[in-house]
Amino acid sequence: MSKAHDALVRGQFGPRANAYVQSAVHAQGADLVALEAVIERIKPGRALDLGCGGGHVAYALARHARQVAAVDLSAEMVTAVTNTAKTKGLANIETHRASVDRLPFADASFDCVVTRYSAHHWRDFMGGLSEARRVAKAGTPVIFMDVFTPGAALLDTHLQSLELLRDTSHVRNYTLSEWTESLARTGLTVKAVQTWRLDLEFESWIARMQTPPVFVAAIKALQVAAPDEVRKHFAVKEDGSFTLDTMMIETEAG
Repeated sequence: MSKAHDALVRGQFGPRANAYVQSAVHAQGADLVALEAVIERIKPGRALDLGCGGGHVAYALARHARQVAAVDLSAEMVTAVTNTAKTKGLANIETHRASVDRLPFADASFDCVVTRYSAHHWRDFMGGLSEARRVAKAGTPVIFMDVFTPGAALLDTHLQSLELLRDTSHVRNYTLSEWTESLARTGLTVKAVQTWRLDLEFESWIARMQTPPVFVAAIKALQVAAPDEVRKHFAVKEDGSFTLDTMMIETEAG
């Protein structure tokens, strides 16, 4: 039976919407602190959370922006964000169900665009970047936050394999150079790059996506078989917990 990638993403994340709203990994972190500092400084009128997932960027934006649009492919995610925003008393968040490469907004609609932990699921990476640029007003910040791959083929193959086994809607984690080159092609000027190391506890990482046991076993087998260079870089522990590279790239729409 054929299945389009967008349908696969919806199938993976729809039933897990509440898990992502409640996820400590997504609800906190040094990157969110850094993002909120930027948002607090610029105080955008209308802001966009692109591929909002559990809505944690939208909630941060809502504390400083006049209005926030939160967009996700999954109807269940959109509903979860709508309900959570009401619980938090954030009346300035509106939600939309749409694909990142086909946004339902006019050109230059937003004073700030942010996406976090979403781009590695995009079927059309360049299309998503182009849409982010299209809907941003000239001279405004467009901010990308995600896991990135260190670039060395040995490390890259291991990371992509683990990500795909854990979540079959995974497309690709990109290198920082792939990010900056792609952003330049879409007319976005890089202003600043920050990186962090993110510790992931294995059992909660697997449980959040409800990864099937056969794939969990495959992930553990790959970790055990990994060479020392891989285990060292990702700081793989005996229980399977490990560390990822994450980044925030601040750009400006030209």
